[in-house]
Amino acid sequence: MNTYQSIEKFLIQFLQDEVQKAGFSKVVLGISGGVDSAVVAILAHKAFNDNLLGIMLPASTSSRASLEHASELCEKFGIKVEKIPVGPLVDTYFHDKKDASKLRIGNFSARMRMAVLYDISARENALVLGTGNKSEILLGYGTIFGDLACAINPIGELYKTEIFEFARYLGVPDSILTKAPSADLWEDQSDEGEFGFSYAQIDKVLYAHIEEGKDKEALLASGYEKELVEMALERIASNLFKRKLPTIADLSAVK
Repeated sequence: MNTYQSIEKFLIQFLQDEVQKAGFSKVVLGISGGVDSAVVAILAHKAFNDNLLGIMLPASTSSRASLEHASELCEKFGIKVEKIPVGPLVDTYFHDKKDASKLRIGNFSARMRMAVLYDISARENALVLGTGNKSEILLGYGTIFGDLACAINPIGELYKTEIFEFARYLGVPDSILTKAPSADLWEDQSDEGEFGFSYAQIDKVLYAHIEEGKDKEALLASGYEKELVEMALERIASNLFKRKLPTIADLSAVK
């Protein structure tokens, strides 16, 4: 059996089991026009059919192409979808904050998207599905309480390069597969542009470090670029807090 066929079957069952165990029958999902949400949308549609509701959540800085690609995906696979712009929410907050950086605005936009998704989940009595892949999670390339927030994440153990291969297997449109990965937090933003390296390069280092247990010295001895290794390891360490539940003080010693 094809590896991705096995993964597809496993993840469809995983979604069905986890949603049922939580006492729900419906799910909602933000569909951005990117490859990660496309993969999750297809899996969720196969798992829940019309009990999946996709939500497009454009901000003022979102590219028109992202909306077009999200619409193309939903049309191809028959996914129910609503469009709820978050631009007015973001613009209202920042209208008198002219010194706000692109990063602040982008992170706020991500959190507004998730706030809307959770409100829709309450309206629909549904669970919110996540779309973060393993590469992004390890590198901290996501907004805490924004796109990292969810009830269930089916793709968090797949590296970005695996996501692209899986997406191709699932039949994700070429318009999504061939464009540069982007969180779409601001105009012309791209993941690889911010990292300074491609996911193909990054994932090799992540795999060697996480799956094979190679430390910095071993990675360098294996021939990986020093700048690439240092970038990856620094991001893994500095973004650990995003991968953990909030730390609660242990009072057992003083109570």
